[in-house]
Amino acid sequence: MGFCKSVCLIFILHAFLPLPIFSSRPSVSPEELAQIPVNFLDFAKKTELFDWMVGIRRKIHENPELGFEEFETSKLIRAELDQMGVSYKHPFAETGVVAYIGTGSPPFVAIRADMDALALEESVEWEHKSKVPGKMHACGHDAHVTMVLGAAKILQEHRHELQGTVVLVFQPAEEGGGGAKKMLDDGALDNVEAIFGLHVSAAHSIGAVASRSGPLLAASGFFEAVISGKGGHAAIPQHTIDPILAASNVIVSLQHLVSREADPLDSQVVTVSKFQGGGAFNVIPDSVTIGGTFRAFSKESFIQLKERIEEVITKQASVQRCNATVIFNASEKPFYPVTVNDKDLHEHFWKVAGDMLGTQNRLEMQPLMGSEDFSFYGEVIPGYFFFLGMKNETQGRFESGHSPYFRVNEDILPYGAALHASLATRYLLEKQSKPNPPKGSFHDEL
Repeated sequence: MGFCKSVCLIFILHAFLPLPIFSSRPSVSPEELAQIPVNFLDFAKKTELFDWMVGIRRKIHENPELGFEEFETSKLIRAELDQMGVSYKHPFAETGVVAYIGTGSPPFVAIRADMDALALEESVEWEHKSKVPGKMHACGHDAHVTMVLGAAKILQEHRHELQGTVVLVFQPAEEGGGGAKKMLDDGALDNVEAIFGLHVSAAHSIGAVASRSGPLLAASGFFEAVISGKGGHAAIPQHTIDPILAASNVIVSLQHLVSREADPLDSQVVTVSKFQGGGAFNVIPDSVTIGGTFRAFSKESFIQLKERIEEVITKQASVQRCNATVIFNASEKPFYPVTVNDKDLHEHFWKVAGDMLGTQNRLEMQPLMGSEDFSFYGEVIPGYFFFLGMKNETQGRFESGHSPYFRVNEDILPYGAALHASLATRYLLEKQSKPNPPKGSFHDEL
């Protein structure tokens, strides 16, 4: 009778104890691997976790901070990590945070979020509108941070089942400041073998992801030029050296770099988006300032464009008897490399996304001329970047990034959190199933 009671009690306890989302055995079956993303998404959609993520995202949205100024955002991230009991190091690149979940030993795989906002006045009228005049999260970085924190919740809940270490990278200054490069310089990715990142997208429907293997986003740089002549009265232009005319010729000539010098199959862009000169209708100014951006999908094309931009500006200005000084200012606005997705990580992503979202919601996309400082990570270790759809026709139009009317569909937060957690977890499990030489343990540092 006593034996029967004991057996029954054990059976009852097992019925009510939470089961692990995946097995912690060294070898996991394909069926168990396929179930991990599904279970993680179910976990992320639970009301408690979803509401928590919405609250975090709205706090960050109300208090936007520009590149390398994300002190309060960084403080919030560290407070939440402390609440979870997650170890981290700080600061990297002024405000960056790097956290660790798992064994503290190899393999190490990273997931990344950018923290900075934009210098825009928010035009969306809602309860959690930006409280900082002239600053706004208009590119979804508030959601990116939230989704990695959501992934941290999932991973920390299952930390004893991880077979390696997930590194959570919260980086500053993606918007032109090259925060990723400074994070690398500070050692944020030491010992990390691969890294994943995402961006919200108004172009794709919620529940869908888009990416591709190979080049995804272009290399980019900025230039500025001061074209100097001799000012004077507009009624007697023969006594002046007109920098406006010279700048106009320069702009037209710059367009020929793509239309007449670039291979039509090698996508490139040169755009002059800044023109400042003169303040009166009847006065020719002494100088004009122009500026813009240039982009390409190969390092060789990018370098060639840079050289030709400087050459065209200076020589075209001299034709009009003007002098020109060209500034690329790479120290303040670093050149971003091409974002190239690793082929093996693409296959990994394709499987995980298919298991979670269904194969019909994995979209192969064409490269974009936009740029991302995630590219710096991909120059050092294998990296993978993808877009997470948030379009929902029933919720109105979602503007693309860098618009004062930009909105985030908060229903995507569980998808991003679960994808981050699944990509990292499956990477570690599949890595451990392959023989690798030991690389030492960093458990004591965490």
